[in-house]
Amino acid sequence: MLRQQDVGHRIVVRRIVGIREGRPLFTDALGELVELSESHITLATDRGRLRVPIGEVHRAKRVPAARRPTAAAVLAVELAADEAWPAPVRGRLGDWLLRGADGWTGRANSALPVGDPDRPLPAALDAVERWYADHGQPAMVNTPLPLAAPVGAELDARGWTARPPVLVQTVPLAALPPAPAGSVDQPPVELAAAPTDDWLAIAAGRKGSLSDAARHVLTAVAKIRFATVYADGRLVAVGRGTVTGQGRWLGLTLIEVVPEARRQGLAGRVIRSLVDWGRAEGATHAFLQVEQHNAPAVALYRGLGFTTHHTYLTRVAPR
Repeated sequence: MLRQQDVGHRIVVRRIVGIREGRPLFTDALGELVELSESHITLATDRGRLRVPIGEVHRAKRVPAARRPTAAAVLAVELAADEAWPAPVRGRLGDWLLRGADGWTGRANSALPVGDPDRPLPAALDAVERWYADHGQPAMVNTPLPLAAPVGAELDARGWTARPPVLVQTVPLAALPPAPAGSVDQPPVELAAAPTDDWLAIAAGRKGSLSDAARHVLTAVAKIRFATVYADGRLVAVGRGTVTGQGRWLGLTLIEVVPEARRQGLAGRVIRSLVDWGRAEGATHAFLQVEQHNAPAVALYRGLGFTTHHTYLTRVAPR
């Protein structure tokens, strides 16, 4: 049977879907295991998210990865993402990164355990817990899967919980068409090197109030653009683009459309405008991070050509 160490790996599940003439009927599902609980398992399949009650699982096992990225490729994207979302308080534990931003977002307030921490794993996690305690914050660890699967297993043993799985998705910029020319009745997408007050207000509404640490996370990147779309004098869509990872990676964050302006293609237009800017800056690939359960966003990005490069879990220490 499956164990927590299998989360983030590719599995096959034989599922009981009915009974015919006293014999069970089966169907098979193949995908990445993103959640395992006492009541159900959840897979990310080519057709979307699939939740299977434990009572319907006849057999399940891990299978070889299908073209899974190398550890070096996962590390490159994770470091580019760290540069694109820079925590103002930082420390190191060997190769591991320790990050703090007054609690604003999980990414900026968690350890990134990639590489060698220069000590045994249990001692490394003890040091992570002490670092966050010294900074007055709960300890959190982001575990890219399956690269950090051994870390995840140790955290399981310590009783750490997990937030919803996050998909790290990528696409070559050459595969994305340029932003189409807007029609006369479409408001333009404007890009600026600094956020406006109303841009920050939308970010605050989505992520909570903006402390000085939060503003640092949002703005302290050398190559950055803030996208805005105004309609009738009101801001209706925003986005943020960064170029990091030795100039290779365009990071897309905080793509947001106000509720009354959705389903008008604004998010796609914001993304394509940031892609055009990233191309001009020399970026060759784009990445973004989206929670697995955010079905509308996942569908939007899939339509633009993004595919899941790897996943991660934000792990939280027990209180």
